[in-house]
Amino acid sequence: QVQLVESGGGLVQPGGSLRLSCAASRSIFISISMGWYRQAPGKEREFVATLTQTTNYADSVKGRFTISRDNAKNTVYLQMNSLKPEDTAVYYCNIGWIFGAFWGQGTQVTVSS
Repeated sequence: QVQLVESGGGLVQPGGSLRLSCAASRSIFISISMGWYRQAPGKEREFVATLTQTTNYADSVKGRFTISRDNAKNTVYLQMNSLKPEDTAVYYCNIGWIFGAFWGQGTQVTVSS
């Protein structure tokens, strides 16, 4: 079993920034996929960004969000800039290895003035 622990969420004003972290209990160096997803109240979970051989972003976050990894820390990050109220959601990381993919517990991001 693998544990993924997200952190870094919180309340931020529109235009502000947050950096989410997802710390894995196993090495991410050998992972085959990693990504961030979000779920707003009353909506389905949606793709935000993935990092495999390349990075991919949802159109709604392109140019504002950046996904990255630190293999030494077994951590995946999501840098979020120019935040908008519509970015408010619970953010989840997902990391896949050859033996399975796992979700974190989620971290709340609220963008409000």
